[in-house]
Amino acid sequence: MSDKASNQPYRGRIAPSPSGLLHLGHASTFLIAEARAKHARGILVFRNDDLDRERCKPHFTETAMNDLRWLGIQWHEGPDLGGNHGPYSQSLRADLYQNAFEQLRSGGWIYPCLCSRREVALALSAPHESQPRENYPGTCRPKAKSNSASPRKGFNWRFRIPEPAHLHFVDGSLGPQTSMAGVDFGDFLVWRKDDAPSYQLATVVDDHAMQICEVVRGADLVTSTFQQLLLYQALNLNPPSFFHCTLLCDKNGQRLAKRNDSRSLKNLRVQGLLPQEILNLIHRSPKT
Repeated sequence: MSDKASNQPYRGRIAPSPSGLLHLGHASTFLIAEARAKHARGILVFRNDDLDRERCKPHFTETAMNDLRWLGIQWHEGPDLGGNHGPYSQSLRADLYQNAFEQLRSGGWIYPCLCSRREVALALSAPHESQPRENYPGTCRPKAKSNSASPRKGFNWRFRIPEPAHLHFVDGSLGPQTSMAGVDFGDFLVWRKDDAPSYQLATVVDDHAMQICEVVRGADLVTSTFQQLLLYQALNLNPPSFFHCTLLCDKNGQRLAKRNDSRSLKNLRVQGLLPQEILNLIHRSPKT
């Protein structure tokens, strides 16, 4: 962790999206997140990233919790714990996202846009590197920063990246990472016209509100980290540290995905595998 995060008690998180079954890749990342929290004698938070109203289903949340508990992963705050800690479900946290939206708007950081249906469709979920990524050509981008009075609902809102912007951070697993905003990625979505925040904005707001000091997630989300660093800066928030895990692949070298149920934890459990056998599978799986 960085010095800025080491002065506070460690708080990590696992944040599955209930849009399908968890697979070995999820298990690998969440086991690392749990191990890092245990090593720091800290807290592990379970957050239910259920922004996508069409794809996210309650039974996937239940299955995910059952799979992870069966695997031996324990969290200290989350949807199955009572008291003041949880449930942490993004679908219940709209006020926080709306406040952040208004802060971005008042600072002139965002603008309304009517372009790119495809990118809008992807904005609610984590944009993994296996998905084609096209830089926004700036069709609706104003020439200068402006505090638009357009209604939040009914427009897709993009973050106006400060060009050129050289970004960098030191990853706990991958080491120094650099990117050039405006070259490696363009203006990105922070709000959808159906009145829902993007993955990028909701993640920043929640990780800050939950006092997460280190984000452990897959290496396919490094570009997301650069976009989120811009949001942290625009919202005047201190970012956490980051630890991006090596991805697991199938025998053909393809990154594991939810659409392939054959490597899901649920199916492996149904086949009679024991938790230790799952750990052995993770250890033997090809990585990229």
